[in-house]
Parts: sequence; C-alpha cells; structure tokens
Amino acid sequence: MIFKTLVLMGLLGSNVAAESVPMYLRKVSSSKDEAVVESEHLDLEVVVTGGERQLFPLLPGTKCPTGHTCRARTVSKPSLSISTEPVISSFKENLKTPLAMAMDWNEFGSNIETIVVSDNICTRRKAMARAAGLAAGLSVAAVSQPAFGAETKVVKMGDDNGGLKFVPEKTTICKGDSVTWVNNKSGPHNVVFDEDAIPKGVSQEAISMEDQLGEEGETFTMKFEEPGDYAFYCEPHRGAGMNGMLIVTP
Repeated sequence: MIFKTLVLMGLLGSNVAAESVPMYLRKVSSSKDEAVVESEHLDLEVVVTGGERQLFPLLPGTKCPTGHTCRARTVSKPSLSISTEPVISSFKENLKTPLAMAMDWNEFGSNIETIVVSDNICTRRKAMARAAGLAAGLSVAAVSQPAFGAETKVVKMGDDNGGLKFVPEKTTICKGDSVTWVNNKSGPHNVVFDEDAIPKGVSQEAISMEDQLGEEGETFTMKFEEPGDYAFYCEPHRGAGMNGMLIVTP
C-alpha cells in the first residue's frame, strides 16, 4: 500500500514540477462575506489488488497523467483558497495502520499544499521529498533535516571527444545541493572560482580546488549554501575557453 501511495505521489509530483499549476477556478457568486467558486477536479483510476478499480483524487489543476484514465468532477465551495483536503483524505483512507495513525497529517498536508501553490521549483522539490518521506514512514524530524531531499549534480571535465570544456557548461542547483566535477578527458583539470564573479561573502579559496585531477574518473565535490551566480574555470585550460557557470537557486 505504501508503494501504491508513492506511485500516486510520483504521478502527481511529475505534473506539478513540470509547469506552473493552473487552478481553473471560476467565481460563481459572491457577497461581502463569502465567494463561491467552482473548480474542476480529476480522479485517477487505479487498478488495485484483485482487479478492483478505485478512484484517487488528484490535486486541483493537475492534469491526468499520460497513459492513465481519469474521471472529471466539479466541486463548488465557498472559498477562493486552494483545498488539498480530497487528496489528503484519500491518502488517509488508503494507508494502513500503524503508519496512518503515526503519520503527521498536518505536516503532510502542508507539504502537499506547498507543491501546489509555490512558484519556486526548489521549494516544490523539497516539499515533494518531505511528503514522500512521511508517506514512507519517516518522522517529521527526519524529513525536516536541512540535507533531506538534497541532490548532487555531475559536471564532466572535458567532453567525451576530448574537447576542453565543462559538460554542461551551465548548471543550476538548489541551495544546499552539491556539485561533483568528474575528470573525464584531456586532463589534468581543476575547478577554480572567479573571486569577482561569486556571491558576496563567499570564500573563493574555500570552494575552489587546491590540486588538479590527473586520472580519469577522479572527482571533486562541493556543497553550496549561498544563492547566486558562480563563475568558474579550469586553470590549465582557461586560455582555451574552459569556463563554466553555476547558479544556486534559493
């Protein structure tokens, strides 16, 4: 059942992360005290144990995943706010105890709502990771750790044909993520940050490599906590145009 829950969250998350979520809210009537809105919701049809078909509510505005069947329904409520109550109720009903009893549903619901309303891809990604962790049985303390859900991106030093370049030349990560530079071809290489093209207050020496990587497959990894743009280069091949850019998003 946990697996089924995570699959559903994956379907939901892939749609939310791919683009800004349209809410499809239409005001029907209003007064000084309340506004009635009408929104279209989709229920995802899933075949469960024994061939039984069940419907699981998707978050408002989420499109039906490719290759799956969804049922449309209209919901009216006296509020212009986005409600995640249908999907939370669905998860709660389909998770088996003791996980359902131990789970912090307020925290889970808060993260699901963040996935829907946030326009920051890093905020959505972290909320998705926390919600998935809670659904898998992790504690609130565990998923609240700063490093939880962090990623590491890889940058090659030298392209596969021996070209003197970083691949990719431009990399975007979230605050708290890491980058691993891998010595690929035409070494030796290193990573030196331009002290005039990094965020104010960041030590150029602390984030740059002291030595050069001579053997293919050797790596250098650095974690970045300060948002901003970071320009870097390979010292032995700077004259050949071996430069790169790292963007750290808040």
